[in-house]
Amino acid sequence: MKRVGFSAVSALLLLITSQSALAEWGLNMTEGVTRVSHEVHDLHMTIFYICVAIAVVVFGVMLYSIIYHRKSRGAKAENFHESTVVEIIWTVIPLVILVGMCIPATATLIDMYDNTDSEIDIQVTGYQWKWRYTYLNEGVDFFSNLSTPSEQLDNTQDKNINYLLEVDKPLVLPVDTKVRFLFTSKDVIHSWWVPELAVKKDTIPGFINESWTKIDKPGIYRGQCTELCGKGHGYMPIVVKAVSKQEYKTWVTAQAVAQAAAKEIKDMSFDELMIQGEKVYNTNCAACHKKDGTGIPPMFPALKDSSIAMGDISNHIKIVLKGKQGTAMSAFAEQLSVSDIASVVTYERNAWGNNKGDYATPMSVKKIKDNK
Repeated sequence: MKRVGFSAVSALLLLITSQSALAEWGLNMTEGVTRVSHEVHDLHMTIFYICVAIAVVVFGVMLYSIIYHRKSRGAKAENFHESTVVEIIWTVIPLVILVGMCIPATATLIDMYDNTDSEIDIQVTGYQWKWRYTYLNEGVDFFSNLSTPSEQLDNTQDKNINYLLEVDKPLVLPVDTKVRFLFTSKDVIHSWWVPELAVKKDTIPGFINESWTKIDKPGIYRGQCTELCGKGHGYMPIVVKAVSKQEYKTWVTAQAVAQAAAKEIKDMSFDELMIQGEKVYNTNCAACHKKDGTGIPPMFPALKDSSIAMGDISNHIKIVLKGKQGTAMSAFAEQLSVSDIASVVTYERNAWGNNKGDYATPMSVKKIKDNK
């Protein structure tokens, strides 16, 4: 029995002192890359040291009293009650401490909420389970989806260092530029959080919350949704890419051109629809309906051999466009282009052995979308 106990203690000590354990031994708040994040970190450390000082004094007095006024030393308890002086002291001292903590905290909060004089305004909209970034007055609008391969989610492939913290399209921001965020949601409450920017705000349907940031140096900064928002809560990461002002201008121009081109309706062959449709499906649909189309019944029905994929193609398109009321099926009319919807419908009708043989065209999707 003693040998078992010794082995358990040895294993615990080995785990604690191993390099892999020490590599993750991060307990303190990140210092961040913005002025506000530095202020928040400094405030955190100030309050921490005040708490440490209080703990040292309080527990020091307790230990001193326990050791030097114990019964074995012949100490006897005094019989007294009420002391105006003591009551004044233990009221004034905490008040002074609280005021001392309140002053820097208030200054930091005022700075955190001061979003005036912003140079760029971005609307952040939460969806189940992705983020939409709309650069107001810039002509840029896109969705940011989790890009971790499904093989890693299914534990059939080794996980990379940024597992569940990687996206197909990051939020690109210029450094040394004040950016104002407007937060809202299309379905349920989400929460947009990037620790190194010191920004954490709830996105609430029907409400607009505001925040801002000004990044000091270029880099990649990652975050997550921190509000339990449903099955895919862990699958909506945030990636912010901070670049130089010139690089940002170049990116905005390229994005505006690319998005304008994406709105153009072009004829696509069946093979082109299938190739694009597989990409769209794996990005937007596979999390619920699975990569092989088997779904997760009953909440997320299978598409393989389903009445939807094997039924009337117009009804199939309408469900993808408008969603299905009373279910978890989202409407994708705003999220995907008509080409994307045409391709994913075609893919669903001809993948996994469905082999329906028909296909949707971008023009047919547009007609159904316009008729509403």
